[in-house]
Amino acid sequence: MTDNLENINPKLYKKIEDRQVTAAEEDEDIVDAFDAREVFDLIRNINDPEHPLTLEELNVVEQNLIEVNDAENIVNVKFTPTIPHCSMATLIGLSIRVQLLRALPPRFKVSVEITPGTHISETALNKQLADKERVAAALENSHLVEVINHCVCGSKY
Repeated sequence: MTDNLENINPKLYKKIEDRQVTAAEEDEDIVDAFDAREVFDLIRNINDPEHPLTLEELNVVEQNLIEVNDAENIVNVKFTPTIPHCSMATLIGLSIRVQLLRALPPRFKVSVEITPGTHISETALNKQLADKERVAAALENSHLVEVINHCVCGSKY
């Protein structure tokens, strides 16, 4: 099984502490804006397609690489593959996009990109991830959707 892994021994990072929920945040009568931490919490536990580790543990997603403009309904997420030639980068990007499209209100325009300078094919992969028709076509592939669901749900396949 390890013969097929691109990054056999990835570097692990410490998970950040869970966000402390305030009484105001629990109050359903108070409208609170979406922020980068809330978006990070939605994607931090997505599983890596190759390892039984989360994207947070691999430092693929970081809170400081997420931009949220609640007033303009924009969410921009940058992610960092563990190696510069990672063939799973598109699958990781799709998993992040699917999780956000499922979890965020439909008013948000979501963009998912590779952190600049971290992948040898970042321009081509960013173009694929930004192309709504290509993303929609990819999500019509039942096998691909099954793999994405396993990554998003945190279960092993």
